[in-house]
Amino acid sequence: MKLIFLGDVVGEPGRDTIRAAIPLLREKYKPDFFVVNGENAAGGNGITPRLAVDLMRAGADVITLGDHAWDQREIMPYFATEPRLIRPLNFPAGTPGYGSVIVEGNGFKLGVINMLGRTFMGPQVDNPFLLIEPEIEKLRRETPCIMVDFHCEATSEKIAFGRACDGLATLVVGTHTHVQTADDCILPNGTAYLTDAGFSGPHESVIGRDIPSVLQKYRTLLPNKFYIAREGLQADGIFVEADPATGRALRFERIQQKITPEQIDK
Repeated sequence: MKLIFLGDVVGEPGRDTIRAAIPLLREKYKPDFFVVNGENAAGGNGITPRLAVDLMRAGADVITLGDHAWDQREIMPYFATEPRLIRPLNFPAGTPGYGSVIVEGNGFKLGVINMLGRTFMGPQVDNPFLLIEPEIEKLRRETPCIMVDFHCEATSEKIAFGRACDGLATLVVGTHTHVQTADDCILPNGTAYLTDAGFSGPHESVIGRDIPSVLQKYRTLLPNKFYIAREGLQADGIFVEADPATGRALRFERIQQKITPEQIDK
């Protein structure tokens, strides 16, 4: 079983990047599943039903979210109609949507879980370390192949969470900080791990935002709008191949797929 996870989609340039990158990555890696973090798809703040549909039409089998899940209010009723759009599992009970899903493709099943970290994060969510094992156990009744998107700020919390899931999940990958880390590995008990996948969108930027507007904020400390950047399109993520019988990761490769303007215009 082969899967590709692509990091946070930032605004319209990020959506263009995903549309161009998925066919290229499909040809190169022949994955069975694409999972995409879409929590910044709507101008850097949340996602709308239309944009979720666009990402799925582009090839995303599952869309995960994060702390910006509720930024676009129109998304709330959409969760009831689209189980492949998931929000962090550890939001309070009764919150719209679900925190996990199982999808099928090419004769395989993949379980996907979305979790939100707590260190330096805004929402006061339930403890992900206490919720993850029961959720994995539930999904493993149908498939041993399970990936977790851990949307989190602190590197230490991400690493600890990866260790907590070692031997339980196929892949634990961090999102939220938009800077791809170089610590990809297979942990001792067979879980592929990457502290942060990076992001999909304009890399001639400050984590996806227009450089002058960010510099103005740091220089003056005055409030201003951080515009979405436009240049240097690239899709960041990770490819993992796993044993479909056990869910153990066999090999992995970080992805930094550059996209040219010509590829966007096709």
